[in-house]
Amino acid sequence: MILGIDTCHIRGVGGTVTHLVELLRVADPLAHGFSQVIAWGDQAILDRIEHRPWLLKSRQPLLDKSLLHRLYWQRYRLPRLAREAGCAVLFVPSGSFLCDFRPTVTMSQNMLPFEWRELRRFGGSWMTVRLVVLRLVNAHSFRRADGLIFLTRYARDFVMRTIKTTAAKTTLIPHGIGGQFACPGREQMAISQYSTDRPFRVVYVSSVSMYKHQWQAVEAVAQLRASGVPVALELVGAAYPPALKRLKRTLDRVDPSEQFARYSGTVPYGEMHTRYRAADLCLFASSCENLPNNLLEGMASGLAIACSNRGPMPEVLGEAGLYFDPENPRSMASALKTLIDSPELRARMAKASFERSRAYSWTRCARSTLDVLAEVARARATSGAMPFHEADWRPEHGIVDTCQTRPDNAADVDPGAANRTGSFN
Repeated sequence: MILGIDTCHIRGVGGTVTHLVELLRVADPLAHGFSQVIAWGDQAILDRIEHRPWLLKSRQPLLDKSLLHRLYWQRYRLPRLAREAGCAVLFVPSGSFLCDFRPTVTMSQNMLPFEWRELRRFGGSWMTVRLVVLRLVNAHSFRRADGLIFLTRYARDFVMRTIKTTAAKTTLIPHGIGGQFACPGREQMAISQYSTDRPFRVVYVSSVSMYKHQWQAVEAVAQLRASGVPVALELVGAAYPPALKRLKRTLDRVDPSEQFARYSGTVPYGEMHTRYRAADLCLFASSCENLPNNLLEGMASGLAIACSNRGPMPEVLGEAGLYFDPENPRSMASALKTLIDSPELRARMAKASFERSRAYSWTRCARSTLDVLAEVARARATSGAMPFHEADWRPEHGIVDTCQTRPDNAADVDPGAANRTGSFN
């Protein structure tokens, strides 16, 4: 069998790019019956994918051009390329496909188009228009897919309820974490051992955007500094320009000389682990996520984590974090202070988050993804039947749960936990 991968909408940086690069780096398609994998893409994404004997990287010049060129290529040229290559299945990790090739498996990797509360934060902007269009395209793609991969239960349940369909055949396959982040533990010191000159370091790694609440994080740390806590905040990540302007206004108002709060901009992925290693605590304040890679990185880095109580975060972090309302600086400051004041709690949380992070493996992600792709391909080749066992189908929810990456000792998250603050102890 031959597997085709459409990368035409995978661009820039972020979790979607990391997923594709890491998945192909560790994949063993031959073990799943695929003799060759063809990845169609632009020069930038193909350069990031490592060479493999079974992988053909096919550069498509149209994909180096505008969105309209990419849409035209996907709608009209991709089906012909996939058929001429003899593809048994087409994989579209971006979640958006317009072509008529079957069978096709896609993924849900972006919750922002589906959560109106979060989408409205962008106001009357081009980004809002883009997200609304993406919502329509994603919903259309998900309904037509022969297989649909979700990263978390939260995302699966929310999206399937929103698009009002039980037709899609779904499975849960979380992302993994790069081995460079692994750091099982470190000494936790009392806050009395820190000072203004040697502050307690909090790191928040994530793109600066309207739903990431970096300005609230700056306000929270400013409150702690005003109360005498020697703490400093580093913000790391790419930026959406309007959100960056808002962040800089807050920084100029509360810390114009950058004594305790600093935005460091983008850091190459290969160097990101050094930022976690240099920190004493991880902060994650996003209110909209599918499966946040940056949260997984913080967990693997052996850091205690103060975390937003929204979206899938309690599902991912479980009892290994202290939660807060990301839109309330006082709530955020309270969670940070509780962890800062207790080295014993920090040590316990850091150990728990590291152990929980071990369930997220790129090798396991690749194996599970190829299992789904091979099953869809074989089902279509033999009878065109639904590529999941009848016993696994749950008609009352319209979902199939084949997730194999959940820790054996991880309890189900209380559905009401996402609206509470405080420790999940």
